[in-house]
Amino acid sequence: MAVKIRLRRMGQKKAPFYRIIVADSRSPRDGRFIEEIGTYNPNVEPSEVKINAELAQKWLSTGAQPTDVVSKLFKNAGITK
Repeated sequence: MAVKIRLRRMGQKKAPFYRIIVADSRSPRDGRFIEEIGTYNPNVEPSEVKINAELAQKWLSTGAQPTDVVSKLFKNAGITK
């Protein structure tokens, strides 16, 4: 099973709010997920990012692959493999 760390879109129309989740790569964007590890709100200035670093490190060490956007968020938060 390929596991991805990606964004799940929440919020109203034209006001997106994202949750950073760990999910099977075959599940839909807003569908079933394994665990929620943080949030990302691009609507405020500066963007608000909250990530549970321990959970992120745990999933990265077990082989979960972050998407491009999530890897940039991790890099800004100081989380590395």
